Amino acid sequence: MKQTKKQGHILLDIRSFSKYYKPYLWIMAFDLLCACLSTICELVLPVIVRKITNTAGLGNSGLLLDTVLKLGLLYLFLRVVDTFANYYMANTGHVMGARIETDMRRDLFAHLMKLDFHYFDNTKVGQIMSRISNDLFDITEFAHHCPEEIFICTIKIVGSFIILSRINLYLTLIIFALLPLMLVSVAFFRKGMKNAFKKQREQTGELNAQVEDTLLGIRVVKSFANEEMEEERFAEGNKRFFATKKNSYKYMARFQACTRFFDGAMYVAVIIAGSLFMVRGKINAADLIAYLLYIQTLITSIRKLVEFTEQFQRGLTGIERFNEVMCVEPGITDAADAIELNAVAGNIEYNNVSFSYEAENGEVLSHINIQVKKGENIAIVGPSGGGKTTLCNLLPRFYEIADGAITIDGLPIQEISLKSLRDHIGVVQQDVYLFSGTVRENIVYGAPDAADDAVIEAAQNAGAHEFISALPDGYDTYVGERGLKLSGGQKQRIAIARLFLKNPPILILDVATSALDNESELLVQKSLERLAKNRTTFTIAHRLTTIKNATKIIVLTENGIVEAGTHQELMEKGGEYAKLYGLYTSL
Repeated sequence: MKQTKKQGHILLDIRSFSKYYKPYLWIMAFDLLCACLSTICELVLPVIVRKITNTAGLGNSGLLLDTVLKLGLLYLFLRVVDTFANYYMANTGHVMGARIETDMRRDLFAHLMKLDFHYFDNTKVGQIMSRISNDLFDITEFAHHCPEEIFICTIKIVGSFIILSRINLYLTLIIFALLPLMLVSVAFFRKGMKNAFKKQREQTGELNAQVEDTLLGIRVVKSFANEEMEEERFAEGNKRFFATKKNSYKYMARFQACTRFFDGAMYVAVIIAGSLFMVRGKINAADLIAYLLYIQTLITSIRKLVEFTEQFQRGLTGIERFNEVMCVEPGITDAADAIELNAVAGNIEYNNVSFSYEAENGEVLSHINIQVKKGENIAIVGPSGGGKTTLCNLLPRFYEIADGAITIDGLPIQEISLKSLRDHIGVVQQDVYLFSGTVRENIVYGAPDAADDAVIEAAQNAGAHEFISALPDGYDTYVGERGLKLSGGQKQRIAIARLFLKNPPILILDVATSALDNESELLVQKSLERLAKNRTTFTIAHRLTTIKNATKIIVLTENGIVEAGTHQELMEKGGEYAKLYGLYTSL
């Protein structure tokens, strides 16, 4: 039952993969035609040798010379055809495989873009990188060689059987009787090879993830002088990778040893049985020579087909891992009748909203109710882990609420298309992320078609134009990976400029300024105030002195919203906010 289920999965994987051939059917058809021509050229050679040998046995030198010239010209013509056919297969056929790989990588990346935060929270980036790069490399060879090799080997095996049967049926049956034994042996090793290759792929992803984690945190590593510890960790991961690779080579060696044994067994059978038939007059010398040549072709074909199983397994493993990602359904999608937001005022309401990351871990937010009017600035404060960032992440549907409703201008966010919803919401995250590129490229990410004047104006509004102009190449300065060439305050102001350019009516500001020096904090705070003007804003406050002028301050703890009001109201109340403010100002 389990085996049938696995076979069903393999068929589903191959069926889902086969659709990628559709745009290239004409290329594939001509590739198989070339494969057929090349195979015919190879099968004709033993027939020509047999004809020449039989003619030589007649003792007529004139007839022999005439036959050799005609057959030689015929074979030369076939070789020219074979040369062009093989060139097409090696060139255009491989390009077709690369195109299929490119199409699959495009679809995989597009699918990853549709997946929600929950998937990325639980999946290592190194594993994703392994699937989008290494796994698909093997699929290139698989896409080209799979139909081609199967087609060629089938023609050679069937053609050899027909021709050999016409020479000597009994000797042919003896040889082909060994094939079932070979196939049984191959099937035995195939399962081990598949599992070994899959583990190797998984370990490749783990190693990639470990290297990425260490290199992205290289400054932390060096600050703690933990280079040796990281080398030891890498050595352990590298050793595990070696162990999986060693295991895959073990199965591959057994596989190849098995095929070579049956190669030898076929030759021995031909020599022994052929000699006996020749002694008894059942076969002549020319037929035996032709037979040996066809056996060489047959054995080469079977060996190729058998050895292709290794490539087939690698390709199948890549397809399987590709489909594992493609089968992950996005947790957050557009409704069938999703509408586009237009002329957003910015009135927002959280109505009895509850949320949990995992059902078994309990609710992070429970029955939250908030009303925000157009242009209001709502500050959210509270202890770490209280759900402040989570509360704001629900508005652009980075996560899906478990219960209740969130509305914008009276429209439930589930009824709004995701792109339209997120186009109208701007987010400055606590951990500012800048892409590897120039300052300009990072700012125009907020509006890719923006003109240079608009980029400069956005930077001026964000208080970033002065320091950008002082950089070596100004707006064309390379910021480094994750913006490492810039200070924390500079990165935050570029992120703010990016939002000025986007110009959304709703803002979420999760800006931790505690790590900045006083001057940078002041500059960032002024930039944020300019950005928030006339926009509905949620501010996750880290420095409580920066939110005194907020329209409303919400105190969020593990028990939900425990207080809400202006700074003055909450201070007079002397509750949770007053305690937090007192703790902060006493530092």
